[in-house]
Amino acid sequence: MLDNLSTEGRNDKTMRMDEMSSQEILTVMNAEDAEVPLAVKKAIPDVAKLVEQTIRSLKNGGRLIYAGAGTSGRLGVLDAVECPPTFGTDPSMVVGLIAGGEKAFTKAVEGAEDSLELGGADLVEIKLTEKDVVVGIAASGRTPYVIGALQYAKEIGAVTGSIACNQDSEISKWADCSIEVVTGSEVLTGSTRLKAGTAQKLVLNMISTATMIGLGKAYNNLMVDVQPTNEKLVARAIQIIVQATGVNELTAENAFQKAEQQVKPAIVMILADVSYEEAKKRLEKAQGFVKEAISITS
Repeated sequence: MLDNLSTEGRNDKTMRMDEMSSQEILTVMNAEDAEVPLAVKKAIPDVAKLVEQTIRSLKNGGRLIYAGAGTSGRLGVLDAVECPPTFGTDPSMVVGLIAGGEKAFTKAVEGAEDSLELGGADLVEIKLTEKDVVVGIAASGRTPYVIGALQYAKEIGAVTGSIACNQDSEISKWADCSIEVVTGSEVLTGSTRLKAGTAQKLVLNMISTATMIGLGKAYNNLMVDVQPTNEKLVARAIQIIVQATGVNELTAENAFQKAEQQVKPAIVMILADVSYEEAKKRLEKAQGFVKEAISITS
């Protein structure tokens, strides 16, 4: 079955790679990697469809859940755990499931990806509902764990999405929104952590970022729901306020502190010339969108 997958084919540019110099290996890898964004570009309409579905679901109280095995699972977990610090989301809003559980993130759990039942069981464990979105990730497009997760998600009535790196993949058949980024053969045959993994990471970046922007997590191109959990992020939060409002750093820091170290209300306080309490009310009325909150008249 692997013979039919483009991700498993041998790359004719690297047939004698074991005889190449380090620079030659890196040069061919770089050239192959350069093809990945072009492959992703072809899938943008499908990614957009999934993003729109996800925005609707999350506005309705649902969650975005990634399910994958091996590299694909790790990439999903990575994208999920980056959402709280970047976008101020509750950790339960974006969830990454990997075959074999959390321990599989750092050490392979043999056979976990081969179980159809385990994919569904992991969704049962987190109490999947019809409000949620489940995105199955598999470079091959045929991982049983991912298929099982998508099958269960469809039974429940959740929105389903898929990310694969082969055309006409098995997981696409179970997805309402299927994304296929055909990256072709790897420089090292079958090592889909390379081009396929890069493609998956790019698509995941798109899904989470565009979804969060659609939920009001950005003002212009500033990440205004950043969580100031360390000194670097406190400095970044103050700089975002400066960039958004044009005030000096001291004024921005004062507003930031008055707003209980929240960037959004600080910006509204400055640009609408209102109190913290009024800024909070406006943001609530505007469902978190800063521009709408600023334009609200009393």
